[in-house]
Amino acid sequence: MPKFLIKRWHGKHQLAAIAGLLLLSAAFIPYEWLLALAGFLFTIAVAVYTFLAERAFRKELHQHLGNLSYRVKKGGGSIIHELPFGIILYNEERTIEWHNPYIADIMERESLVGMQLAELFPTMQQVKEREGTMEAAIGSHMYQLIFKPKERILYVRNITELWQLGHKYEDEKLSLGVVMIDNLEEVTQGLDDQQRSSLLSKVTAEITEWAGKYEIYLKRLTSDRFLLITDQKTLRVLEQSRFVILDEVRELTADGKIPVTLSIGFAAGADHIIELGSWAHRSLDIALGRGGDQAAVKAGKRQTFYGGKSNAVEKRTRVRARVVAHALRDLIRESHNVIIMGHKIPDMDAVGAAIGVLKAAQLFGKEAYIMIEGVNPSIEKMMEMIREDEKLSQRFITPEQALALTVPQTLAVVVDTHKASLLKEPKLISGTERIVVIDHHRRGEEFINQAMLIYMEPYASSTCELVTELLQYIHDRISLDVREATCLLAGITVDTKSFSLRTGARTFEAASFLRRNGADTMLIQRMLQEDLAGYVSKAEIIKHAELYYDHIAIAVVEPGRRNSQLLIAQSADALLNMQGILASFVIGERQDGLIAVSARSLGHMNVQVVMERMGGGGHLTNAAVQLEGTVEETAQKLKEILAQIESEEGLFE
Repeated sequence: MPKFLIKRWHGKHQLAAIAGLLLLSAAFIPYEWLLALAGFLFTIAVAVYTFLAERAFRKELHQHLGNLSYRVKKGGGSIIHELPFGIILYNEERTIEWHNPYIADIMERESLVGMQLAELFPTMQQVKEREGTMEAAIGSHMYQLIFKPKERILYVRNITELWQLGHKYEDEKLSLGVVMIDNLEEVTQGLDDQQRSSLLSKVTAEITEWAGKYEIYLKRLTSDRFLLITDQKTLRVLEQSRFVILDEVRELTADGKIPVTLSIGFAAGADHIIELGSWAHRSLDIALGRGGDQAAVKAGKRQTFYGGKSNAVEKRTRVRARVVAHALRDLIRESHNVIIMGHKIPDMDAVGAAIGVLKAAQLFGKEAYIMIEGVNPSIEKMMEMIREDEKLSQRFITPEQALALTVPQTLAVVVDTHKASLLKEPKLISGTERIVVIDHHRRGEEFINQAMLIYMEPYASSTCELVTELLQYIHDRISLDVREATCLLAGITVDTKSFSLRTGARTFEAASFLRRNGADTMLIQRMLQEDLAGYVSKAEIIKHAELYYDHIAIAVVEPGRRNSQLLIAQSADALLNMQGILASFVIGERQDGLIAVSARSLGHMNVQVVMERMGGGGHLTNAAVQLEGTVEETAQKLKEILAQIESEEGLFE
């Protein structure tokens, strides 16, 4: 019995009252013994009554507490059995020891005792022993699992309605897209007004029909640009269809000299409508920067690309080159000095383009330097030629020296890449806000967004071609010496495989300009010569090649055998010379321990998409990636990605 109950009703105050009555009765004895006797009798009666009342109270209290305990136990058991959520008790081996009827009802079984939790909920195999929640589907219902590992209790709650409501909310969120005819000027050049209107009408009708099929709101913004408004559910359907409109429009206009291609930028998952619009236009810029004829979708943090099977169409007009050249000229004039840098392990295209930009800076009397991390086999012979010119060789500095020369008014020019992670010293571009990017690669998800001037043309054969065109517009009287012109022409020659791949009319025009300025083709030929040991090593790699999907050659170098990046790339190039091979992949261990994959194609397959899924990038016909691991793991991953692409949309155009 709790003491506070006894003290509250039969405490010391009652004993004091009885004692007081006894004293009062005793005080009357000398004066009136009959009255004293009556007082004693009354006091005895009160004491007896108090005792009997206390005993009755305790008896009734015990009975009440007993009834209440019985009701609680009975009600508690009933409540546990009728709770609207499940309770599972399990042991250290995650075996079910007890569960309430709710679990048996949802599993449609009488008892689950003795079963493993992972057998009941397969998704729990990946859950570690810690408190938390997760979701699991059972039949057509969704349940939330709440873990209490210390007590080894699992609560199961039905959240189907909440889950459906959440998905409905996500499905109905707004998605914005922009569609652009990315080569309208090139396609319609030479057409009269009637032919141009007819072509635009056909393409517009195809886009309108596609939008109507998927219930997308379509609004024409300009002659070559459309706004799309839909929800995220429809966007997922479009992604599943892999934006079939790209192929439909290209096939519709395939009869012309140049087919019409579309670029699409889509965005979803932003917090505000303004941010969503910004994402959509940025996605379109990425699609255009990757060469067009593709769709770029940014959904939250995810960036996905679809299409991109065709090469970028060469622009016939040089207006953009002239505008960029004038903008670059103004930036050079306003800068304190110029630091030029290429990607890690630079090739001839990166070094040649850097020398071209160096020449542009020197024309305006600015101190300019080329940051280079060191000499690798691919540029060794070019650097030997450069060292013969003391003035030119002095302009090559280390990353540490470049950092020391960088001030807020420094102009940082990045050539042959647009990814900060590929720079030897990314701190250089954070030390100044004056950044220029000149590149010919298809734009990837990673990008130097803070650049003041961006000149990216995926149609170009090389960065050296772009820089050569800029030099022709940056100054009225441009004059290159033999070494400068030779380095620029060497970059074009290497990236085009001696003018056999990715060459357009402007490629030959740039080469012609360099030749007029004294570029030595024999010197370039000597730069590209192989030694006998390298040729034998290349043949050793090629002999391990195997054929997949009838037209893809994959060569895996023996584990433990290390080769240079250049040799791995040359082996991939050599495989393309074999009859029937449309794409080649060479996997080998580099001298620094990383696993290198060089991918090449003749244009029938987009190897850039394959390398992007492995974490790399590049061109439609020329791409690569460097990974940690083993050659066997990398080869297996490559084959899985090829199988995935084949099942989704096919490997070949």
